[in-house]
Amino acid sequence: MSDIIRVRELEVYANHGVAPEETVLGQKYIVSCDFYVNTVQAGFTDDLSVTVNWADLSIFISNFLKEHTYKLVESCANRLALALLEQYPLVEGVKLLIKKPWAPIGLPLKYVAVEIERRWHTAYIAFGSNMGDSKKYIEDAIEGLSKTPGIQVEKVSSIITTAPYGEVQQDDFLNGVCRIRTILDPDPLLNRLHELEQAAGRERKVHWGPRTLDLDVLFYDQEIIDSETLHIPHIDLQNRDFVLKPMAEIAPYLRHPVLNKTIEQLLKELKE
Repeated sequence: MSDIIRVRELEVYANHGVAPEETVLGQKYIVSCDFYVNTVQAGFTDDLSVTVNWADLSIFISNFLKEHTYKLVESCANRLALALLEQYPLVEGVKLLIKKPWAPIGLPLKYVAVEIERRWHTAYIAFGSNMGDSKKYIEDAIEGLSKTPGIQVEKVSSIITTAPYGEVQQDDFLNGVCRIRTILDPDPLLNRLHELEQAAGRERKVHWGPRTLDLDVLFYDQEIIDSETLHIPHIDLQNRDFVLKPMAEIAPYLRHPVLNKTIEQLLKELKE
């Protein structure tokens, strides 16, 4: 559990909204933030470099709101949260409340507001290809992930050549995995993976058939998700050496939240 550093009721005059008077004339915004930060080391050392500076946070928020213009406060809050998380690596998560006390709706009210919470999550993504220039498809996908707002690619395994999985006769695959840090929830993350697959020309015609690019969410933190569109952890990863081998390279001691075994243990059992 992280500690919380709070900034309350920071007033900023900025230009956000749909109406011309909002974007041209501007108006007041009141921002409150909770920053989830581990302050144990700072508490023992009295060292500012191992925590975050309240003044810096406040100045960053003020400058960001003044330097950008968004139609929706929702968009403004989301972009500000992402910018804060990227700017301050020690911040594990942020909760933002942006109040708009002068909202031009023609009715008496104290304020309208949007409140959001964004945190970094760790996910592991499997990639594979056995059509066309497979290596380039994979490299393009990893680059596409790294350029996606709210995603940071932290580690990429070696790319290995493996025999196809299942009954369909086809060429060997290039496979691997990567670890990412993301503020995206699982479903938006899956949607982004599908966009990258489509950009590579993937067609879903044959189950376990040949493909230009295959991207799967293996793990998302230690969450267990079973929905119509998503199963996390990946439902069959313990039976796939082309997943376990690259996973063992970059995260051998990661524990499967359902099977309660490490990747290294699962790979050893599969080999046996």
